[in-house]
Amino acid sequence: MSWYSKTWTWLDGKWLEGNPPIMGPRTHAAWLGSSVFDGARAFEGVMPDIEAHTQRVNASAEKMGMRPVVASAEIAALAREGMKKFDPKVALYVKPMYWGEADGPGTIMPDPDSTRFCLCLFEAPMPDASGFSLGVSRFRRPTLETMPTDIKTGALYPNNARALADAQARGFGNAIVLDMLGNVAETATSNLFIVKDGVVVTPAPNGTFLNGITRQRTIRLLREEGRTVLEQRVTLEEVLAADEVFCTGNYGKVQPVTRVEERRCAIGPVYRKARELYWAFAHDRR
Repeated sequence: MSWYSKTWTWLDGKWLEGNPPIMGPRTHAAWLGSSVFDGARAFEGVMPDIEAHTQRVNASAEKMGMRPVVASAEIAALAREGMKKFDPKVALYVKPMYWGEADGPGTIMPDPDSTRFCLCLFEAPMPDASGFSLGVSRFRRPTLETMPTDIKTGALYPNNARALADAQARGFGNAIVLDMLGNVAETATSNLFIVKDGVVVTPAPNGTFLNGITRQRTIRLLREEGRTVLEQRVTLEEVLAADEVFCTGNYGKVQPVTRVEERRCAIGPVYRKARELYWAFAHDRR
């Protein structure tokens, strides 16, 4: 039995079922990491912010030295077409990808004219909203001067993976990752929010983590509701003293945190409102 869930991939002008091979040993991305991707979600018949995700993957390709070969609007249309190949009751992960096929000048750069594209949709259940725990990672987020932290590239994820693996080995569900100055950046897989005395605070994008699309949407929705949301420096001490902690990310959208290190966190009213607002937005019920 295949390790992967039901999958459809648009590649070279046609839909292919399953997990088609896309790289060889000479493919630039396979050995030098020139791949970028984005992740959207389809669930309950909706695909929120798909245009923002497709615009970002094209911007990521350009910043990685590649040439986007499919317009963002066309990628969004293909995503909606691919969604119809699945049971509408099943949640999907929607992943457009670009990668460099041939070596460019100096070998380590991809040849922009060799850029390839695929769009992959696969079944991926939405996580429940019961919450998870966070442990502080000993690994840190790089800066824009050391890694391409302003794009969504596979090259960044080994660092996230080791932070996550280390946290899980210590009994936590996820990891809080600090930046190089010791301030809170994000979790290993999502953006972080805290609530203190009714005020929502989230780390300001400082070039060490991706300013997530679900993060931006949640901030906008809470502010439209009249809630104060501050983007600023966040310390670990502030997270440990918070009334509520929650996370936003494409995979689970808006999820509560129930424990940070040994401190228990309540699943509180601000988190519940944020999740309610996001689901209303996704279903266009505002």
